[in-house]
Formats: sequence, C-alpha cells, structure tokens
Amino acid sequence: MAAEIVNPRSDSTAGHEGAEEPFDPAFALHRGGKMAVQATVPVRDKDDLSLAYTPGVAKVCSAIAEKPELVHDYTWKSNVVAVVTDGTAVLGLGDIGPEASLPVMEGKAILFKQFGGVDAVPIALATTDVDEIIDTVVRLAPSFGGVNLEDISAPRCFEIERRLQERLDIPVFHDDQHGTAVVTLAALRNAARLTGRTLGDLRAVISGAGAAGVAIAKFLLEAGLGDVAVADRKGVVSRDRDDLTPVKRELAELTNKAGLSGSLESALAGADVFIGVSGGTVPEPAVASVAPNSFVFAMANPNPEVHPDIAHKYASVVATGRSDYPNQINNVLAFPGIFAGALQVRASRITEGMKIAAADALAGVVGDELSADYVIPSPFDERVAPAVTAAVAAAARAEGVARR
Repeated sequence: MAAEIVNPRSDSTAGHEGAEEPFDPAFALHRGGKMAVQATVPVRDKDDLSLAYTPGVAKVCSAIAEKPELVHDYTWKSNVVAVVTDGTAVLGLGDIGPEASLPVMEGKAILFKQFGGVDAVPIALATTDVDEIIDTVVRLAPSFGGVNLEDISAPRCFEIERRLQERLDIPVFHDDQHGTAVVTLAALRNAARLTGRTLGDLRAVISGAGAAGVAIAKFLLEAGLGDVAVADRKGVVSRDRDDLTPVKRELAELTNKAGLSGSLESALAGADVFIGVSGGTVPEPAVASVAPNSFVFAMANPNPEVHPDIAHKYASVVATGRSDYPNQINNVLAFPGIFAGALQVRASRITEGMKIAAADALAGVVGDELSADYVIPSPFDERVAPAVTAAVAAAARAEGVARR
C-alpha cells in the first residue's frame, strides 16, 4: 500500500463544496484522503495478467489451501495491520462516530508506513457493541498480520483488547494504552538516569484513569517503578472507595502502596513524577509541592495539564504531548516499530517483555546526548524505528512467541 498525498486542492473551497471561506491547508491536504492502494507488481500485458490473476493465481491459492502458513509468504498478510476504531474516543474530540474518525485512522495508517514500513488499512466500524466489534474483527482477521485498536473508549477498550487477544493468534495492540505507556517509560528511564536515580526510587502520580492512565500505571509498575497513585475525577483511586468500576478496583489493588486518598493535588505533595493523561488543569500550588528534581509529563493536547512555563519552575524534566516543546511523548515513536518487529518474526502476540524492550530501545537512542530537554528522541530520528523493531523482534524470540 502506498501512503501518499492525493493532489490536494488549494482553492478557497477546500473546506466544503461551495463554501466561501479562507484557504485552510488542513482541508486542502485531506481532500481525496491521505492514502491509496498501489500495486507492487506490474500488469502490462497478458503474460503479467495471467500471473497476477487467473490462471496463475490459482496455483498460489491451492498451495495456501494445502498449507495455510504459506499465506504469509505469498500475500501481503505478513506486513499489513488493521487500524480498527468505533469512533468513540477520537483524539481530544470524544465520541464523534466512525465516519468522522476516518481522517485520524488514515493518518495512523500513513504513520505506520512512513515510520515503520508497515502497510495499514483504516477500518471504522458502525457499532459500539463490544460483542459486535470483537466478532467483526475476528472475521476480518484472516486478511491481516496484526490489529491496532484505536480511539475506542474506556472501559470497553480493555475488554475488547483482552478478548481479541484470546481469540486471535496475531498481535492485537490498543495503541492508546500501550503506545503511550511505552514512550512514557522510555522518557522516564532517561529522566531518572539524568538525575542519578532508578525507576525504583520514584513515586509517581497519574492524572487520568482512562485507557492511557491505567495502562501507564500497570506498565511502569511492571518495569520496576517504586510506587504510583492514579487519580480520576473523584480523587485518588484507592481501596477505600466504594464507587470504583471493575477496572479501577483492579487498579486499586495494584497501585498506591503509600495508601494515599483524597485529591490529586494532595497526592502530588512530595511526588517525584506527575503524569497527565486527562486534560484539565493542575493548580500551581499543587505543582509547587512536588519533590526536588521532579518530572512533569503533562501530555494532554492541545493544553497540557501543567503549562511548561509553570512546570519548569519546579521540575527538572518537563515533557508534553505537543511538538512545539521539547520532549514530546508521541506514540509514533513506538507503534510502527513494535508492529514491524512483531510482524518480522510473525509473533502470535505482543508481550509485556516486547513492550519493555521497545521502551528500552527507545531510551537508548538518546544515549550520551541526554539532557533535560532531550530525554526522548524525535519521531523523525531515523534511528528510532530500526532500534525498536530489532528490540521487539529479539524479545519475541526470547519469549517464545515468534514463529520464524
């Protein structure tokens, strides 16, 4: 599949047909979509046609019917991912539906191609029913080497991913959870190294108990973080609360060894790390209460929970989700290489070890260039995707989920 811009118009009607409005480069770029399918073999004459289609294709079909694993060698399956959404949690726009989600899914697909060399197909589903989504993806799975779940609201996203992983023998990865967690871990490892500490020395507070917040908390603990408390709109997720969903009850059992309760602001007192994946604004007095040499990763877009100017008053390392500030926590640093590595070895799934390997490889790209404004590399650093791909492939082999 070619990821290519399709002749964007540059006239004043780029927004909507017949609309009289100023030129908008976003509409101009998106006109006609951002991607197209492109053949990888020529069809110039009858000989080419007979090989690419009938009768030659019948030989390949028969061979695959006799030996199904040959589908990886003689079709695009081994290098193509389904990017699946129901449009319920799209960027910062929320539940905007499947059609409105398509520009984002197309964007995700071209990032797969640009940064990982992986083909991807956007699939927006006209259902929000958990069972229907799962059954639909299972039925589509024979065409794909992996499934990237995208912009599906919590808590449904947890069950959808878990059940698909149980039913399919190809990688299923919800990027809003795990991509964010991988890049966060990489940046946090380097921030700790910069200040002469390890993950085990750190206590973190996460604002947001949705898909990203839950995944980041679990992943950081798996990687060796000292402690983490997660706060939702009602305060710290703790065992003494009687209003928790099943997902948050599980989270309460895994996190908050310090036994904190109450507000996010109170939990920040003396904390080493703030991680924001919720939106909203953290008051400056709460930011001022963090420990010396702390880190503020305020990742809400377009408005970070803590403005960098304020964060820099109190924190040694500041990161955001924005490209116009240093240390951008951007999922594109992770998911293309993770899938490329998994597909390269035909992994049956993506394990915790593979994700930790991806984070370690990403952190390693920074190397000796480490500084307060450079704890995570740029998405355009050409070292990123090869490093992550190689690390994930090696981890898949080590963990016994590779099939070649």
